[in-house]
Amino acid sequence: MKRFNSIARIFPGFIATSLLSGLVIRAQPAVADDLLRDIGIGAATNVVTGEIINNGSAVGNAVKGAATGAAVNATHDSTNNSVGGTVKDAAVGAAANVVTGVIIDDGSVGENAATGAATGALLNIIK
Repeated sequence: MKRFNSIARIFPGFIATSLLSGLVIRAQPAVADDLLRDIGIGAATNVVTGEIINNGSAVGNAVKGAATGAAVNATHDSTNNSVGGTVKDAAVGAAANVVTGVIIDDGSVGENAATGAATGALLNIIK
């Protein structure tokens, strides 16, 4: 039951972040760099989801989210304008968030995987 409560607590933040990100992205000029945008979205999403599930510190979550955004961006093929699947981006996000969390010793592995997956999925949806 605890696992369900933790997951259920992620969704409001995920929805709020996705709506906010959609508004912010549209307000930016067209010359914005995709990598920097993904790093920013990743950091913001991870801070929000980390706070919702009480995982790690805000600074640690921002660092993990930035790494997740960069990793997900690196898997996209910009020459063909190909994004790939949401599941793939969620998996890349989860892996990047877990590895970064272990390196900086911030948060639990399971919760880092959940916040990374949410960040990766959001980045895919936004693209």
